Amino acid sequence: MIFIGATAVFALVFWYATAGSLDRQTDAALRTDALSLVERWREAGSAAVAEAIAERLASDVEGNSIYLLMNPEGRRLAGNLDRWPQGVPAGTDWAFDTVQRDGLTTEARLNVMELGNGYRLAVGRDVTEKQRLRDLLAEGIAWSAFAALIFAVTGAAVLRRALEQRLLPAAQTAEAIAAGDLSHRVPLSARNDEFDRLGRSMNTMLDRIDRLMEGIRGVSDSIAHDLRTPIARARAKLEEAVVGPDDPETLRAAMERGITDLDNITRVFEALLRIAEAEAGARRAAFAQTDLTPVLADVAEFYGAVAESRGQVLETDLPPVLETVGDRDLLAQAAGNLIDNALKFTPEGGHVRLTARALPRERIEIVVEDSGPGLAPEDRARAGTRFFRADSSRATPGSGLGLSLVRAVARLHGGDLLLEDAPQELRGSPGLRATIRLGSA
Repeated sequence: MIFIGATAVFALVFWYATAGSLDRQTDAALRTDALSLVERWREAGSAAVAEAIAERLASDVEGNSIYLLMNPEGRRLAGNLDRWPQGVPAGTDWAFDTVQRDGLTTEARLNVMELGNGYRLAVGRDVTEKQRLRDLLAEGIAWSAFAALIFAVTGAAVLRRALEQRLLPAAQTAEAIAAGDLSHRVPLSARNDEFDRLGRSMNTMLDRIDRLMEGIRGVSDSIAHDLRTPIARARAKLEEAVVGPDDPETLRAAMERGITDLDNITRVFEALLRIAEAEAGARRAAFAQTDLTPVLADVAEFYGAVAESRGQVLETDLPPVLETVGDRDLLAQAAGNLIDNALKFTPEGGHVRLTARALPRERIEIVVEDSGPGLAPEDRARAGTRFFRADSSRATPGSGLGLSLVRAVARLHGGDLLLEDAPQELRGSPGLRATIRLGSA
C-alpha cells in the first residue's frame, strides 16, 4: 500500500508538471492576449479590435489561434470562427469546446469576455495536439500504474515470504517451548541483523526461564527430601507423646520440640519466599538511595556479639560513605547471611572480616572473609543452589538457603555472588572469601 501510494503521488506530480503545465501556459497566453484586445477596445473601439485580430491571424504561422468578435446583432466582425461557440454557457469566462474553424472541427480552449454594449470577444487556441499529448500521458501513467501494482503485489509477496523464512526458526522454537521442551533455542545466522538480535534476546529469555524452571524443580525435590525429615520427626515426637505415659512434663517437652521443628520449617518456607521475590524482581519497588556503610556497620555490630561469645574476632573495614540504590533490608540480610555462615564454619579463635568499597562505573563490592575450612572448587559452583550443603557441613545446623538468598539479592541489584579462597594473611586453614558485587551486570 505504501508503494502504491507513493506511485500515485508520483503520477500526480508528473501530471501536474506536464499536462498541467501545458494547460497553465495556454491559459496564461490566452489571458494576456485577451486583455490586450480589451485594452484596444477601450482605446479605439471595435474597429481597432478587428484590426488587431486580423494582424494576429495573419502572423499565426502554426494556425492554432482562434478569435471571434461579435456585434450586438450577433454578426461576426472579425475572427476565424464560423459562429459563436454553442457549448459556452452564459457568464462563463473559460471553457473547452468543439468549434468550427475555417470549415474544420477542432478542440479549443476559450477565454470569453463581454466587452460592453453587447459586443463579445472569444480568444482561444486549438488544443487538439495538446489533447493528444494529454491522452498519451494518461495512457502512459495508466500502464505505469498497472506495472507499479504488479511490482507492489509481487514485492509484498516476496517480502512476506522472506520475513516468514527469517521468523520461522523463532516460531518453531516458540512452538517447541509451548509444547514443553525448554531445551530449544533460536538458531542464529552470521548476518547479525534485527532478527538475530531478536533471536539472542529470545535465547537469553529462554535461558532465564530454564534456570527458573530448574530452580522450581530443585526446590520441589529438595522440599520433598529435606523437609520430610523434620516433619516426620515432629510427627513421631507427637505420636510418642500421645501413646506415652500421661505425664504433663513429657507432653509439654514433646509439644515444645514439635513447635521448634515446625518453626524451623516455617523459616525455610519464609526463606524460599524471599528468594522467589528477589529472583522475580518483586522487591524493586522498595529500591531507594541508600548509604550502605551504616547498614553494614549495624549488621557487623549484631554479629560481633555472636562472634565474641564464640571466641572469634569479627573485623570491619568500611568507607565513610557508600552510596547505592537498592533494597536496604535485603542488602542487610544478604550481608548478615554471609557473616552468619562465616562465623558458623570458622573455628574458635578464628577471624572473620567484613569489608566494602566502591568500584568504577558505580559498582560496589561487599566482601566477607573467614579462616574456616573453605569450600572445595566443585562445591563452589553449587553453593548458590537451594538446599545445597557440602558434605563437610551436613552436621551443622542450617537449611542450605543462605547463599541462595545472597545470590538472588545480588542479581536483583544487577550483580552476582563470587566464592573464592580467602587471602593468605587471614587464614591458617583454607578459608573462604565471599564477594557480593552490585551493579556489575
